[in-house]
Amino acid sequence: MFYYLFVTLYVVACLVLMIVILLQQGKGGDIANAFGGGSSQAVFGARTGATLLTKVTAGLTVAFMGLALLLAIWGSRGTTSVVGGVDGPPPVSLPAGATDIPAQPVTPAPAAATPAPEAAPAAGTTTPAPSTPEPAKKQ
Repeated sequence: MFYYLFVTLYVVACLVLMIVILLQQGKGGDIANAFGGGSSQAVFGARTGATLLTKVTAGLTVAFMGLALLLAIWGSRGTTSVVGGVDGPPPVSLPAGATDIPAQPVTPAPAAATPAPEAAPAAGTTTPAPSTPEPAKKQ
């Protein structure tokens, strides 16, 4: 609320300052005075008293600079959003009846391959019995 008030005051101060500067009378500081062709003793012309326009110009200049500084500081603070610190996209809501547990991936069954026929043991040979580990002895 106050931010927009200060922005409005800033714009009004800028516009009025431009008008006041354009209304002021020149002080005779043209190119002839710079090279000694003028009748003044100083480089920029004779010093005159402060008129109402110069006082208004000084006041508006102070207001312009003050409001510019205030708005720059105010703008550097950033937004004060409730969700300002949240990173990433917003959470996705699930449809009714859905669970958030992903389904187990289904692995396809291996292709039915015909196993190679086992060779029959030769006559007179015996197949060794499977070995079993011996139980550990307690001490």
